[in-house]
Amino acid sequence: MYKYIKRILDIIISILSLIILFIPLMILSIIIKLKNKGPILYKQLRTGYKGKNFYIYKFRTLNNKNDINNFSIFLRKTSLDELPQLINVLKGNMSLIGPRPWITNYYDNFNDYQKKRLDVLPGITGLAQVSGRNNLNVFEKIDKDLKYVNNYSFILDLKIFLLTIMQVFKQDGADITQLQIEKEINDLKK
Repeated sequence: MYKYIKRILDIIISILSLIILFIPLMILSIIIKLKNKGPILYKQLRTGYKGKNFYIYKFRTLNNKNDINNFSIFLRKTSLDELPQLINVLKGNMSLIGPRPWITNYYDNFNDYQKKRLDVLPGITGLAQVSGRNNLNVFEKIDKDLKYVNNYSFILDLKIFLLTIMQVFKQDGADITQLQIEKEINDLKK
């Protein structure tokens, strides 16, 4: 039953968030456009519910030369670059709370047990994000995701939501490098 209530809450909260955040989102968009040439939004293929791929939306933080400026660092550390994923939530390929959708290379190296982290919609934030984010190793993240999948409820979602607010202010473990991603994928292959 909560699965259906969760979807209704996702839609209502996403719409309200987009309305409330409209002006700040426009200001961020203008600053991004002034700082970097190119599109404001960045889309990347990710693996979602039951292994189905979709494009995730983010504010673009790299310029055409793959350089990053101080404003882009601020967007990443505060997770403001993730706000366009409210569109993904409205489209139904994401939830507000759930395991983060990872790039497809991760899924390609999951065993059957690890693939169970995709038995729910991926989220903008999740249990792994409020438990250490990228300070956790890949197996710890998967364990947190599986714990969520096996126990998700309104109370757990509310707890994750409140912890996310605190985590954003801490700005710890928000960023992951390409080298760290490659290491995590290699760890999964072993």
